[in-house]
Amino acid sequence: MTHRSGFVAILGRPNAGKSTLLNALLGAKLAIVASKPQTTRTSIQGVLTLPEAQIVFVDTPGIHKSNTLLNKRMMDAVRGAADAPDVVLFLIDSLARFSDQDAHAVDLVKKTGAPAIAVFNKVDWLEEKPKLLALIDRYRAIHDFAAYIPVSALKGDGLDVLQKEIIARLPEGPALYPEDYLTDQPERFLAAEIVREKILHHTQQEVPHAVAVMIESWEQTEKLVRIAATIYVERPGQKAILIGAGGAVLKKIGTLARRELEHLLGCKVFLQTMVKVKANWREDPEFVNVVDWRCMV
Repeated sequence: MTHRSGFVAILGRPNAGKSTLLNALLGAKLAIVASKPQTTRTSIQGVLTLPEAQIVFVDTPGIHKSNTLLNKRMMDAVRGAADAPDVVLFLIDSLARFSDQDAHAVDLVKKTGAPAIAVFNKVDWLEEKPKLLALIDRYRAIHDFAAYIPVSALKGDGLDVLQKEIIARLPEGPALYPEDYLTDQPERFLAAEIVREKILHHTQQEVPHAVAVMIESWEQTEKLVRIAATIYVERPGQKAILIGAGGAVLKKIGTLARRELEHLLGCKVFLQTMVKVKANWREDPEFVNVVDWRCMV
């Protein structure tokens, strides 16, 4: 049997469902998911090992305009992932209208020089199928994609077809990583991401985008992991919202994060959270550059 392996970059506009697709393809939760744009802030590698192939997926932040230092870093991560992939998955929200920003995102796909598959997500929510055909024609007019695949990342529809299309375009070669290898991200990063995901789900307005989570300490024994996390916001008002009346919001976030961490790590977790104000941290080069980027969210 011919074995194939290679890197597959998942590109697309914010909120197209890239992280949901990654998790669905891997059959495991690796990337955090929320209904807010720019949930993913750095590239995340996920490896799917099959008898006939090993696919190294690289999930990326949504392609957007860089209006802060943080956003510029996010776009640097996108360009890095798009530097030399074997295959590109360009994820498209089937419910969204085509815009100039979408055309700009396709330009980045073209620059990769790799075979690109147009993946039309959220088709389970699309009531009028002719709209999907019109959208496919719109993208076909601006780039010669290798394939056009409708999927529902949430329900798993169409993923078997997508997987076959990916494998067919990977180069022949041995596995790049051990069979049990899942991701390049350390557990500290995954823990920080889980805390941030709960914040995204349980806060509103400007708070989710102004939040950074830093794992300050990690003490692990056979039966217990003690984790101390600092949550940074930009203004005192955001801190008050995040903590909530009597600490109720922060307590709920901590409880939900702890439960998921216990499932992830397979042992008891003691999670301590603290909220600090760091004014305009998204524009502070020292904060963004000095803090370990892989463990900051």
